[in-house]
Amino acid sequence: MRSITVFMGDGIGPEITDAVLKILDAAKAPLTYEVFRVGAKEYEENGALIPDAAFASFEQNKILLKSPITTPVGKGFRSLNVTLREKYDLYANIRPAKSNAAVVTPFKDVDIVTFRENTEDLYVGVEKQIDADTVHATKIITRKASTRIITDAFEYARLHGRKKVTCVHKANILKMSDGLFLEVFREIAEKYPDIVSEDKIVDAVCMQLVMRPQQFDIMVMPNLYGDIVSDLTSGLIGGLGLLPSSNLGKDYAMFEAVHGSAPDIAGKNIANPTALLWSACMMLEHLGELDVAAKIRRAVDEVLNEKTCRTQDVGGTATTTEYRDAVIAKL
Repeated sequence: MRSITVFMGDGIGPEITDAVLKILDAAKAPLTYEVFRVGAKEYEENGALIPDAAFASFEQNKILLKSPITTPVGKGFRSLNVTLREKYDLYANIRPAKSNAAVVTPFKDVDIVTFRENTEDLYVGVEKQIDADTVHATKIITRKASTRIITDAFEYARLHGRKKVTCVHKANILKMSDGLFLEVFREIAEKYPDIVSEDKIVDAVCMQLVMRPQQFDIMVMPNLYGDIVSDLTSGLIGGLGLLPSSNLGKDYAMFEAVHGSAPDIAGKNIANPTALLWSACMMLEHLGELDVAAKIRRAVDEVLNEKTCRTQDVGGTATTTEYRDAVIAKL
């Protein structure tokens, strides 16, 4: 049995985490769980966003399944996601968006994997108040960080039989920062002659994604673009409730749903746990438990294909627990 750390999070976090852990148990995943509450409520009651014991657990287990955590907009504490990514150097954020025939959208046959550099760029929030009316934000791009995320994208393409890697940038305007990222991409692409490489400006990519997304295979980009573009890809497949992600570093790995804590529906038992469940499947695959992950994926597909037990965000009326029980019944 492998022990993993679980962060329950805020809002809908506890509900969807409970559903996912019950499904993992039903699938006989060889896991034990060290579960911790983190986020705004933990801070209000105990004065820490993440308890010391939770950090210690992750550092011991090196695998974290994390549900959404509320981040205040414009004020308050810094994003815990950013904190975790920096503290444990979780530099590669991988977000696969794949169409499911059972979920009807205007787009068919979408199968895009976004590789988002996770530790620098504007997203890390290095800001300085110049005066009462002026704030400067610092965009950080380094050759080291660019090299490892771009290399990972090409290695993933080769390992999974993918045919193309697209670099997404704004080097026409940000000639030095995005220019460096693009320069590194072109250097690395030469080492992978078996994989098609191309680069596109980020605004053009967004336009093309909602016209002909099938042209994209793997996309690699700096942090902020990755946050925005990967959310766009979720819309192509039916919404954020269906988009999983992994955050990988050399020593640690964190798996989480891309969506937020949705406080407006917290406690109503209507949240869709699929994104967190598919993140857990990515975790199982990372741990070598391919058969268990495949079994869960088949069960979810069967439930969605029957069209009788879906949560509201994908056109159904099922509660979180009804959907959970339907997946468990298939298992």
